[in-house]
Amino acid sequence: MNCTQVDLKGFSLNELELDGRQIVEEHLQVCPNCREELERLSVTRTALASLREEEPPRRIAFVSDKVLEPSIWRRFWDSAPRLGFASAAMLSVALLVNGFVRPQPAAAPAPMDSATVQEKIEAVVAGRVAEAVQKAVADSEARSARRTADLLAATEQRLDRQHRADLLTVEDNFRVLQKRVNIYYRASNDLGSAQ
Repeated sequence: MNCTQVDLKGFSLNELELDGRQIVEEHLQVCPNCREELERLSVTRTALASLREEEPPRRIAFVSDKVLEPSIWRRFWDSAPRLGFASAAMLSVALLVNGFVRPQPAAAPAPMDSATVQEKIEAVVAGRVAEAVQKAVADSEARSARRTADLLAATEQRLDRQHRADLLTVEDNFRVLQKRVNIYYRASNDLGSAQ
């Protein structure tokens, strides 16, 4: 059964007959959305029942009768015959003004030669194609320039890293050579002092 066919409000207010209540109860067993809606209805009903009843005021004391009377314009606009007459008069005046002020129809344009029309169309199409080609070329050149700049930056970074690595290798080799020279120097000193 479709949820829109179930009368949850009538069920909540005990307004349904026995067979209608049974249909709703069967639907509530299988439909969690309708159970939630019924729960919300019962919470709302309980909240409304907890409020005390108050009688609405019969008249607002600070408003005078003169304020409540409609103005002359209000009475005019609320009157259908007056409004209809005013509308018809305005429409008549508008038609008269339009008849006097309306410009004369322009003469029909001279027929154009099909060859001339074809030439104009070709000129417009050629101009648009040229603009599109120029834009495509400019976009392609811009992409190429960006790609070249990116490749150049990547190459510079790689060369910089390689340069640093080479410097470290040279420093390490220099230290090793310096240690060997120191060893040879000590060995020669030891041999010279032993003789």
